[in-house]
Amino acid sequence: MTTRYAQHVSKRQGTSQSEKADPKQRKNSAGGYTFTLDKWGRLDRWLILGAEGGTYYATERKLTKQNALCIQACLDEDGPKTVERIASISEAGRAPKNDPAIFALAMAAGHKDLATRKAALDNLQRVCRIGTHLFAFVDSVKEFRGWGRALREAVVKWYLEREEDQLAYQVVKYQQRNGVAHRDVLRLAGGALSDYEQSRAQQAVFRWIVAGDNFGTREVTRRNGKDATYGTIARKHVPNLILAYEEMKQADSEKQVVKLISEYRMTHEMVPNDFKKSKAVWEALLENMPIGAMVRNLGKLSNVGVLTPMSKASKLVAARLGDQAQINKARLHPLAVLVALNTYRQGKGVRGSLTWTPVPQVIDALDSAFNLAFGAIQPTGANRLIALDVSGSMGGGQIAGMPGITPRIGSGAMAMTTVRTEANYHVIGFTGGGYGYGRRSNVNANEAVTSLNLSKNMRLDQVINTISGLPFGGTDCALPMLWALQNKIEVDAFEIYTDNETWAGNIHPHEALERYRQKMGRDAKLIVVGMTATDFTIANPDDTGMLDIVGFDTAAPSIMADFIREGFGG
Repeated sequence: MTTRYAQHVSKRQGTSQSEKADPKQRKNSAGGYTFTLDKWGRLDRWLILGAEGGTYYATERKLTKQNALCIQACLDEDGPKTVERIASISEAGRAPKNDPAIFALAMAAGHKDLATRKAALDNLQRVCRIGTHLFAFVDSVKEFRGWGRALREAVVKWYLEREEDQLAYQVVKYQQRNGVAHRDVLRLAGGALSDYEQSRAQQAVFRWIVAGDNFGTREVTRRNGKDATYGTIARKHVPNLILAYEEMKQADSEKQVVKLISEYRMTHEMVPNDFKKSKAVWEALLENMPIGAMVRNLGKLSNVGVLTPMSKASKLVAARLGDQAQINKARLHPLAVLVALNTYRQGKGVRGSLTWTPVPQVIDALDSAFNLAFGAIQPTGANRLIALDVSGSMGGGQIAGMPGITPRIGSGAMAMTTVRTEANYHVIGFTGGGYGYGRRSNVNANEAVTSLNLSKNMRLDQVINTISGLPFGGTDCALPMLWALQNKIEVDAFEIYTDNETWAGNIHPHEALERYRQKMGRDAKLIVVGMTATDFTIANPDDTGMLDIVGFDTAAPSIMADFIREGFGG
């Protein structure tokens, strides 16, 4: 028998994923070889997905350190550009959590370059829009710099550039986070506050922050045009919300609390704990509750009996969740909706002992709100093969630290944005089997791919149940292309939702795509939807027909559709 040495080096058969198929590839955390994102793509993944909870292969600490190096590299290359990217993604509500953007802004505020530091502090208001954001920034920035004059002035402006009623709202609603309170922030800002002109109402707010309810009839003492002390300030200058909050703390009846909530549009953070089990109190809170807070408190609203089948409150919740304008204005993120849906449908909280009976109409409303939170998406008319990586690694970790939402569950939910938009689609789940799988030269793709009966009429909770019940295995991201080729499926665009930890196949994904293109005679595109904040990607950066995008970026579905339309005629 003749020995066929050439088979061991031939590229016609593809390259095992445990070996490099391209000099630019490097080993991923699972031991396979993939491409890597450039630093700007990596920055986007961090800003949207963060590292909270880590991944199947990497701890939160390891991921954070890796991403911090990437942020530093971006700042070193072009600090103002990096700051603008941080601020624009945060401001547009593209990320489910603002903490990664705050962390990156804090790094920029401590950079060695003066222009970068100035850009960071000039954009503090864009990224830190509420009190808890400011607390997180103050907590992070101390790791990167001291409290110099520029930082103190930026923080003081955060307070003074707000209208008096808005300022009162911020300091009453958001009083502390992780041990940082407004009093601590003002102390750190030092004497910078006294250098700025303040209205009597602003002075009253600061006096309340420092010393609480100590209002009298005497004006603040003035020396040389500046406040010498916060002293006692005339009650007439104190914003009504602060006076109402102080009255709320002394309230001894449910009726009094309800009256104050209704009259001053108070939030649940302002209500004493003794009244937080009251149905009447929560009914009053719901009337003017911000939509984000409403989504987070659906379980509590059901627990106390406000949300019941066909109730006025249930109809109100459904109406708000179906209002595109309200969702856009509130920057309600689809991942926040998915977390609320996943938690609410189970009838119990992820933490604590709170339980409730879910209202079907509320579940339906959350399901609809999920798609609305991504904004308007126009169909492409293309044949789109949606491939969900259901390997073992996709079941570990959390997307953006959101409880109960693994990359596997998140990918199934996000894929529904395509299912509900397009007419021509097919959904598959793929996993590469166990060790030794990748050494086989004649893998039958049909054995490792499952066609999923996902339809546009399915609710997200049904999708979650379907995805959760699939078998686990190794990761082989070449399978979607191999399966489509084996079954002669005409595909215009492959969409692979994955953590990019591919290792199990005997051909690389980009090689499998090229094989599919040649044998099917179709210029198929590949969109890689990265579900974790690593720098790995199966997309070849030299191939203009491949796109890497961040999972759960609210801009993702529209970007994907535009990419598919290029050259397709959609």
